[in-house]
Amino acid sequence: MSNKSLRSKNFQFLAHYHHCHAGSTSPETLTLSSYFRSVSGYQFAIAATVNIILGTHVWVEDPTVCWIDGQVTKINGQEVEIITTDGKKVVANLSKIYPKDVDAPAGGVDDMTKLSYLHEPGVLQNLSTRFQLNEIYTYTGNILIAINPFQRLPHLYETHMMEQYKGAPLGELSPHVFAIADVAFRAMINEGKSNSILVSGESGAGKTETTKMLMRYLAYLGGRKGTEGRTVEQQVLESNPVLEAFGNAKTVRNNNSSRFGKFVEIQFDKHGRISGAAIRTYLLERSRVCQISDPERNYHCFYLLCAAPPEEIEKYKLGDPKTFHYLNQSNCYQLAGINEAQDYLATRRAMDVVGITDTDQEAIFRLVAAVLHLGNVQFIKGKEVDSSLLKDDKSKFHLKTTAELLMCDREALEDALLKRVMVTPEEVIKRSLPPDAATTSRDGLAKTLYCRLFDWLVDKINMSIGQDPNSRSLIGVLDIYGFESFKQNSFEQFCINFTNEKLQQHFNQHVFKMEQEEYTKEQIDWSYIEFVDNKDVLELIEKKPGGIIALLDEACMFPKSTHETFAQKLYQTFKSHQRFVKPKLARSDFTISHYAGEVQYQSELFLDKNKDYVVPEHQDLLLASKCSFVAGLFPPIPEETNKSSSKSAKFSSIGSRFKLQLQQLMETLNSTEPHYIRCVKPNNLLKPSIFENANIMQQLRCGGVLEAIRISMAGYPTRKSFFDFLNRFSLLAPEVLGGNLDAKDACKKIIEKMKLQGAQIGRTKVFLRAGQMADLDARRAQILNTAAKKIQRKIRTHITRNRFLALRKASISMQSLCRGKLATKLFEHMKRQAASLNIQKNYRRHSLLMWYNRLKISVIVLQAGLRAMAAHNDFRHRKTTKAALLVQANWHRHRDFKYYKKLMRSAIVTQTRWRGRVARKELRQLKMNARATDALQEAKDKLQKQVEDLTWRLQLEKRLKTDLEEAKGQEIQKLQNSLQSMQAKLDETNELLTKEREAAQKAIEEASAIVKETAPIHVEDTEKIDKLSAEVEELKNLLESERNRANDSEKKCTEALESSESKQLKLEETVNRANQLQESLTRLEEKLTNIESENKVLRQQALTMAQNTKQHVARSKSIRRNESTRSPTKHDLHSPSMQMRDADVEEKPQKSLNEKQQEYQDLLIRCIAQPLGFSKGRPVAACIIYKCLRQWRSFEAEKTSIFDRIIQIIGQAIETQDNNEILAYWLSNASTLLLLLQRTLKASGAAGAPPHRRPTSATLFGRMTQSFRGTPQGVNISLIDGQTTSASDTLQQVEAKYPALLFKQQLTAYVEKIYGMIRDNLKKEISPLLGLCIQAPRISRANLLKGTAVALASAASQDILIAHWQGIVNNIGCFLNMLKSNNVPPFLVRKIFTQIFSFVNVQLFNSLLLRRECCSFSNGEYVKAGLSELEQWCYKATEEYAGSAWDELKHIRQAIGFLVIHQKPKKTLDEISHDLCPVLSIQQLYRISTMYWDDKYGTHSLSSDVISNMRVLMTEDSNNAVSSSFLLDDDSSIPFSVDDLSKSMDQINIADIEPPPLIRDNSANCSFVLPVSHEKSAVSAAELKPKKKMTNQKSTPPNITFVE
Repeated sequence: MSNKSLRSKNFQFLAHYHHCHAGSTSPETLTLSSYFRSVSGYQFAIAATVNIILGTHVWVEDPTVCWIDGQVTKINGQEVEIITTDGKKVVANLSKIYPKDVDAPAGGVDDMTKLSYLHEPGVLQNLSTRFQLNEIYTYTGNILIAINPFQRLPHLYETHMMEQYKGAPLGELSPHVFAIADVAFRAMINEGKSNSILVSGESGAGKTETTKMLMRYLAYLGGRKGTEGRTVEQQVLESNPVLEAFGNAKTVRNNNSSRFGKFVEIQFDKHGRISGAAIRTYLLERSRVCQISDPERNYHCFYLLCAAPPEEIEKYKLGDPKTFHYLNQSNCYQLAGINEAQDYLATRRAMDVVGITDTDQEAIFRLVAAVLHLGNVQFIKGKEVDSSLLKDDKSKFHLKTTAELLMCDREALEDALLKRVMVTPEEVIKRSLPPDAATTSRDGLAKTLYCRLFDWLVDKINMSIGQDPNSRSLIGVLDIYGFESFKQNSFEQFCINFTNEKLQQHFNQHVFKMEQEEYTKEQIDWSYIEFVDNKDVLELIEKKPGGIIALLDEACMFPKSTHETFAQKLYQTFKSHQRFVKPKLARSDFTISHYAGEVQYQSELFLDKNKDYVVPEHQDLLLASKCSFVAGLFPPIPEETNKSSSKSAKFSSIGSRFKLQLQQLMETLNSTEPHYIRCVKPNNLLKPSIFENANIMQQLRCGGVLEAIRISMAGYPTRKSFFDFLNRFSLLAPEVLGGNLDAKDACKKIIEKMKLQGAQIGRTKVFLRAGQMADLDARRAQILNTAAKKIQRKIRTHITRNRFLALRKASISMQSLCRGKLATKLFEHMKRQAASLNIQKNYRRHSLLMWYNRLKISVIVLQAGLRAMAAHNDFRHRKTTKAALLVQANWHRHRDFKYYKKLMRSAIVTQTRWRGRVARKELRQLKMNARATDALQEAKDKLQKQVEDLTWRLQLEKRLKTDLEEAKGQEIQKLQNSLQSMQAKLDETNELLTKEREAAQKAIEEASAIVKETAPIHVEDTEKIDKLSAEVEELKNLLESERNRANDSEKKCTEALESSESKQLKLEETVNRANQLQESLTRLEEKLTNIESENKVLRQQALTMAQNTKQHVARSKSIRRNESTRSPTKHDLHSPSMQMRDADVEEKPQKSLNEKQQEYQDLLIRCIAQPLGFSKGRPVAACIIYKCLRQWRSFEAEKTSIFDRIIQIIGQAIETQDNNEILAYWLSNASTLLLLLQRTLKASGAAGAPPHRRPTSATLFGRMTQSFRGTPQGVNISLIDGQTTSASDTLQQVEAKYPALLFKQQLTAYVEKIYGMIRDNLKKEISPLLGLCIQAPRISRANLLKGTAVALASAASQDILIAHWQGIVNNIGCFLNMLKSNNVPPFLVRKIFTQIFSFVNVQLFNSLLLRRECCSFSNGEYVKAGLSELEQWCYKATEEYAGSAWDELKHIRQAIGFLVIHQKPKKTLDEISHDLCPVLSIQQLYRISTMYWDDKYGTHSLSSDVISNMRVLMTEDSNNAVSSSFLLDDDSSIPFSVDDLSKSMDQINIADIEPPPLIRDNSANCSFVLPVSHEKSAVSAAELKPKKKMTNQKSTPPNITFVE
């Protein structure tokens, strides 16, 4: 909606900018035709045409709260009986009640043009409702009403709030002062026309603060251009404290009331940047310098200076404010919550900002102090007639101090105060002044000094800020006093009210112009209104020559004129003027009927206050001041003035000058496009949360707001869009919804059916005359009542029928039950009669038995009692005897214990005193020792000894560890040797045993053969056999013993090993404890080493190049020696041919090496400049770069250009920020390369430290030459007969030099930059869709209610709802697929989508809190459905890529959960804040709950008690320093570090990376880049054969395998 169309709405409410005062009435101001010329007698005639019926909710007047709502219970002609909400019964006239909109939102409307009933109680109720919810801003079209909350609301004015309103159309977000400023700024930029913002309201309504907020926002939009090192907007904003210090004072109604008018012109250049500014001030209240009334205060600067630092007070000879006459006229010296000393320093800082030098600042406060001292100069009558003298020494002291501060002559100052010079043609006469005239002269000088100082400050601020002569346009902010009407009204109130009359005329012209444009735009038949303004009042005041100001100037020019003659002149001149009234009981007062009511002015001081001349004596005195600042305030008077002989001073009228300034202001306003902000003070107590209805109504009435409403009632006060009109009144004509009519035709049919005379149909709205809205509501209520009665009738019939059926069924059941009951009773009677006889018999028997038992029991009890008595007597005697013994024993024990305790106490006291005596002796001795001069030296020696002991212990432990390890090794060696010897013995024994067994076996066989042969012969060889058997047994035992000894040895060896291990563990623990003291020092030394190494690179380059040259020569010789040893015929190392070859190599030019190096670098750069793609999920470019850099030893080079060229390639590739494919490709490569560098590089040692690796060639060519002959440090290479061994799992680190470390830092920066670009691109794509996703599309009710179109409309609406969210899901899905295809690490993908979802959360949540139409039930369901789409996407994306993205939506999820939850009034604050919405703050919950409205079921938000509790918590939180903003901030930082990235990524095996074609074609020079299989084929067979070890080279494997 355009700015002009929005502005044209203001006629419905006409929120006025005028400042008003309680007690005034509303005279006629505007009329539409002659019928409405007598507006004062025109009371809202709406009730005459309103159809009031029983049950109607209405507003009725109440003396306490102005208006109270109730319900009509009885109508008797023109008398109506109403039951109010407080239970009272009121009888009122039908013409004095107004209908209440029961369908109005519970939280009010943010634009009062949307009110169904535009009348006083409706407006008051809407403002009150919003104020109770801390909604202090309310629109009326494009006019803003601002109610002063009298409390801090920091969340409304922070930077993020400015960001929300920047560029937002007016009305899209909640009402705010920033929105008005933004509309003015956009209109200025788009239309090229200057704009103005008129801020108005009575004292204490918050005009000054509102002006500050406007300038802050304008500085935020255009604050980029600076002047002299300080920005223009800073100077404009900082000028406020300066002007407030010198132009603001405490009044009855406001502690910081502006006593001057201010119009700030903020100038902009063609680019929309602030290029200059100017401040115009009007009518400073001069009389306040000398006269104040209790409980007001003088200007703030006087009190600030009295609270200055002591050296300042002493310099200016100041003291307590109570000691100064200009300040002690009131009993108010201090403001609650204000620190004057801090404000003084803040004012000085503000002066610095606006460009006031220290010298000028000192002069300013010296002049302020002079005014205070001047006020203490008092006079008494002199010896001569009509003469005066200084009263006492105190007056002389203050006069002297004043002269010193003003740097003028003391006697001249005294003469200027006490005497006047009369210039006549004959002579110059000097006459004395009486004390009264001298006092007047003193006060006149004080006022002149202060006013000249204030004007100088304004000029200085304007000069410092600077005005742009080439400014394209400007925005003016008017902060001016409001309408004033006090018991005593003087010249200041006259000028203030004259200003407001002028602004009233300007407002009327603008409003009626916009109103006519609105009707013309909507193309409705409208007879243009007759404009009757307040021109007669303005002519009464400013007309020449017969106006009040002209007559006042005329009276001031005659010396003999008095206020009485001036009043009589007014009475005679304006006796027939309808706006001028002569009071009956006053002789010199007069009354003017202003637009806001009649004001009675006292003319006693009109003449004195209107005169603005400088006494020549004062002029000459101050012009001669030695202070250039004071002299500059009083420039020389032109010579024409000096020619005047009959006048002592040149007359100048304040009224005329003010009228001229006001004319210039009105010309400026007329040349700009105006915007209005109406400030309202809710109560006179200046306290928060108090809304005084009478006070508000009086301000609205005096400000012309309600008067404008009455005028609007004659036109079309009610305007409804077609959608809203059909939603509310479609039931009046249901047939129009069944056809194929569009919304406009349907509305027209309803109006025709209801026969609304005068109502018209515009292009987008329905325009209703006064009372027609209430008539439609009454007919709607009748239809609803009829329908309700019909429903009730059906329900009652149904209930009665069900009741009858239930009653009949119950009666049948009752009858059967009764019959059964009678039969049961008869049976019971017969049963009882038969049983009674049996009962009597048994009873008699039982009675006799019981009597016998009782007698028996009585006898037994008596016997037991007697026996018990005897036993008790015996027991009592025994107990008494035992107790006596016990008492005696306890007494003896107590006596002995008491004696023992006394003894112990005495012993303890004796010991204590003795120990104290000994301790005191020791204390004296210790004090004497402490005083000794060598105490510190002993402590130092002790500490040194402890350090030496610790060092010795550490060395001892290391030595013990070494000895223990050696002893352990020796012991193990001994045990092993013993075991081997034992094993050898065992083997020998086994062999011997085997041989003996064989021999025995042979002997047995021989013996058996002999026995067989000589059977008859008896041979006795038994002894030999037994001997052999014994020997066998002995050998077996020996073998077993040897085995046991071997087992014992093994056990001892195991125990020794275990003991050795335990000792070794203890030793390691001891070493670890010792090393803990050195770990932190070691880390610091390493960091220091890295820093020193990086910082000294440049200084080492010259030395390094020389060393590299020497190393190159040595390595060349080494290479030739290696080649000679590897050749089939070995050459002599000192042969002439070798020497010649060495000489040739040494003399080879360095240029060829650089060219070769450049060739290899060019090959790599050309390779990576092309998209190389991916191999098994690994980026080929990153792997190739890493292989080359590692093989060339670029990380260890002191100087190389390859890193800069790689960085340049990456930078050129990502210049196109919109190509996400390229960005993702390079993010994958850069992150992978950074990971490899992170795990490989480490900072080199300190500069100049000896290297711990063998010398290598410094050139790239030398490194590539040695790549096939030596093993690079940190590279896993092995070869055994042409077979490669498996590589290790980790990359060994290399000591990196400064270029490699710098390359790593640059690569880290590029990873973060590419990450941010990808994230921001995705944000840009989804941002337009987020604005559509926060609010459900509105579908016309007429379309939804059409017969066959219902399903189609529902399906179409569902498609529309899903489309926006599906768009977001599709964008996110495409981004995920793109990142996956480029193999971006999942860690980075998770971080991207986590921040994206956080961005979605922030945007949706902030939009929800700033737009009330979004806080509805149906909109909550819509957003909830969209969030479920995002949840589905997170589930499909899996946790690997989505991560915790879904958790980032917690704010919007909980807020939407609150919107769609049912039975909100039953929820407690604890349930809401802890169970339903634990993440949301109290401010956020309060905002949502107050903005919520149910557009689906008509339910209410939280209960009033819960809302009140939230408000109390918010009030407590507002005192905290922490920001209480309810909006969220978007986090655009980089949420990860290099370490996080390194930890999150898996190991990368780059050994089998397939090289690109360009590398493969040059495999002869870059074979190290080829994978294992390719590399084997590329290496020659001769090089693959194993070689003998050489003296200077260990191995020559050509294969390189990197495994991460």
